[in-house]
Amino acid sequence: MRFIIAEEFYHQMLQVPYHTPDCYVRPGEYLHHMYIEGVKYAIAPAVLDGLAQAEARNDAEAIAHLRLHKLHYEALLADAQRHGDLDGVTLIGDPPPTDEEAVPVTAGHYSPRVPTRWEDLGLDLSFLFDLTLRTIFARGQLTGAELAREMALPFAVLNPALQAMRKQTLIDIVGQRGSSGDASFVYELKPPKGTAAVHEAMDKTTYVGPAPVPFGDYVESVLAQTVKKMVVTRRSIRKAFEDLVITDEVLNEIGPAINSAQSIFFFGYPGNGKTSVAERITRLMGDAIYVPHAIEVSGQIIKVYDPVQHTQVGDADAGDDLSQTSFMKKAASHDQRYVRVKRPTIVVGGELTMGMLDLKYNATSKFYEAPLQMKANGGIFMIDDFGRQQVRAMDLLNRWIVPLEKKYDYLNTVTGTKVEVPFDQILIFSTNLDPHQLADEAFLRRIKFKIEIRDPEEAQFRRIWELVCGAKRVEYDERGVDYLIQKWYRPTKRPFRMCQPRDILDQMSSIAKYNMERINFSPDLIDAACATYFISEEQKSFGAKVTLQ
Repeated sequence: MRFIIAEEFYHQMLQVPYHTPDCYVRPGEYLHHMYIEGVKYAIAPAVLDGLAQAEARNDAEAIAHLRLHKLHYEALLADAQRHGDLDGVTLIGDPPPTDEEAVPVTAGHYSPRVPTRWEDLGLDLSFLFDLTLRTIFARGQLTGAELAREMALPFAVLNPALQAMRKQTLIDIVGQRGSSGDASFVYELKPPKGTAAVHEAMDKTTYVGPAPVPFGDYVESVLAQTVKKMVVTRRSIRKAFEDLVITDEVLNEIGPAINSAQSIFFFGYPGNGKTSVAERITRLMGDAIYVPHAIEVSGQIIKVYDPVQHTQVGDADAGDDLSQTSFMKKAASHDQRYVRVKRPTIVVGGELTMGMLDLKYNATSKFYEAPLQMKANGGIFMIDDFGRQQVRAMDLLNRWIVPLEKKYDYLNTVTGTKVEVPFDQILIFSTNLDPHQLADEAFLRRIKFKIEIRDPEEAQFRRIWELVCGAKRVEYDERGVDYLIQKWYRPTKRPFRMCQPRDILDQMSSIAKYNMERINFSPDLIDAACATYFISEEQKSFGAKVTLQ
């Protein structure tokens, strides 16, 4: 707790035009807190004055609130007085945070160790043989270096396996490309044993690509890069949301929700930026993580890395181009079976089905694709438009009970085997429906944070217009926005929505192109855009009816 005891700060607090609701006992009543550079302070003179007012009004709620503040203040004051004179002292209690403390804290650095022997891979030698055979069968004649690149392994790790396969007459050297020693030898399958062995390997799976990571190593990597170690502060959250107009009140709810690494329920009217909020949360996560191309579980292969859902980022220290065979090539900085990616933000909407949340088996290729929530480990998994999926909301909610409680998930293979995988992500539900219509109290209890994304006030709405115009390089005209609000909002008490400035400006731009004129805030252009954007309040019948269920 931090109490400011200097009287001048009381007067300064009263001169500040806006305070967040948490600065009062109730919104607008008994102001006794103030934010300074993102840090919240209790103003001791305001606490004492507010308590006197509350007692005079016999306001039980305010008395309880302010009396507890007074008890804390008196304890801190007595402790400070025991340590010396308070002349010139402004603050008692905890000191203000340092600049270092204000920076978001992310999980400690993790980098998968580069294997130096084939035993370090955690895979059976027979499994490595099969993958090598399938790679040569699919790609044709390859040098040792090219094989290592295809399998994302250091050549020094793969070479002993190649020599063992030669001794078993599964493959043979048929030439040499380059002058890099063993790495430049060209390999092909050697009949009849090599041909028979590759058919046997293809019967198991047709997977060709980077060697998979053992399941145990995958679990270790998820836990090492957990979202639970992230710490967000009042100062750092503003940086991530600087391009989004959002109140401090909402930020003060989002920040603790991120720090908890628990589930979040965003609800509110459509068009107010619930999805945008979720996407910006990943900015606070900061660091990149390592995701395996594929993992091996009891001989089965599950592909995890998805170039559609994961955004690969470069590694300045990585010398991972295995196509280079020169001895001058810089060594790889991490196990190349992993890909360095931004912490994932996976968003699904009405298209979500139950099948997308379990392992997807390809009967032709005979390997699995990881479900969405597994690909989201280390990041955010957001179910947008919750309640509008093709499955019942309650069935979808029941699917998450175990993961939310236990932090692991059970996935099923085609043979009926259950695989217990980590569930390490911030799960976000977003809806414009009433949460009580979607879930009962028992499930809502498991979703730790319920945050309403509210309609913007007029001042915020105007600020959004300024930002949107700046982003689209359109000259902002406050008089034009005055006209828009006066004609298209106030007469019908139409609510403001976060998305409307962007959408209306896009309409204006399209109409201006059609009219062969420069986009501007003329009343004609504003009216034309709004006439095609908003639906008339007048009830009309066109001879047909539809029932939405």
